[in-house]
Amino acid sequence: MATIKEIAALAGVSRGTVDRVLNHRGDVNPQTEEKIMKIVRALDYKPNKAGIVLAAQKKNLKLGVVLLGVGNPFFDDVLAGVREKAEELAGYNCSVLIKQTEYSLQQQLDAIDALLSEGINGLAISPYNDSAVREKIDGLDRAGIPVVTLNTDIENARRIAYVGSNFYKSGETAGALIRLMTKGEVHVGIISGSQNILCHTERISGFAHIVASHPNIHIVDTITNNDDDQVSFDLTKKLLSDHPEINAVYFTAGGVYGGCRAIEDSVRKNDTVVITNDLVPTTRQYMEKGLIAATICQQPFQQGSLPLAILFAYLATGEMPASENIYVDVDIRIRENL
Repeated sequence: MATIKEIAALAGVSRGTVDRVLNHRGDVNPQTEEKIMKIVRALDYKPNKAGIVLAAQKKNLKLGVVLLGVGNPFFDDVLAGVREKAEELAGYNCSVLIKQTEYSLQQQLDAIDALLSEGINGLAISPYNDSAVREKIDGLDRAGIPVVTLNTDIENARRIAYVGSNFYKSGETAGALIRLMTKGEVHVGIISGSQNILCHTERISGFAHIVASHPNIHIVDTITNNDDDQVSFDLTKKLLSDHPEINAVYFTAGGVYGGCRAIEDSVRKNDTVVITNDLVPTTRQYMEKGLIAATICQQPFQQGSLPLAILFAYLATGEMPASENIYVDVDIRIRENL
């Protein structure tokens, strides 16, 4: 088996230069990097992962986590996944620092800066979909700090992987459920979280794509509630008042409890098909009551745990994730399979 020392000798460089190339730490001339990688491929070099992981214990790695959705109970399970993986990684002398923000661009940028000041080596983030966050992620990549997005992605950013649902497919699934669970003319109100969260807008796009081929299904209006139950109650109540023809509601994000309270108070509560996402306790309660027809789940625990595993493997061994997009399973729940 080839060694770093042999690769360095063949390339005419130091072992430190080979190590920087193999561990993606930059600061190497591109031609030199390509020369080293040609030798690595020719010799079929395989790192001693056990030894590398042991070496990583001496590095005192720090991983940062930035999550959106303060007050959204969905993220309780994401945090549970983060904390379990953090406890496991502590055995490798790797610490995990967590920040959670509202749907606020400035709060997210401040959280990233705060973690950078702590000296993080990698970042897992549910990103606010804005060019300022994209530029921040690209800057981290250039600085040799890998980023994994989770739960929601960001367009054209230099992250090494995304872990979460295929939200366009999730929206298509919701559209298909509306089609299967309704009859006659269907007037849908969409209640979303934020226009600046890619997973929310992707769900709407997938939903709209499916219902476009069914002329009896009409999207009446789309409102956003920032995953806030009180805001959701007020806006849903107004939506139903302004559009008494609505007989189906699709929640793309949080605020389900507040919105369902408004539907429950309306005269159409027994005639309205409601589709939601995720299975937080209050959603379960409304499913047991029969108000919510179905909910589409997305494995939040995995979304918290897997990004940290990917970052640690990358930093400790140089191993890239198996895929750029790692999609979790879609799990449709109805009252009968709770």
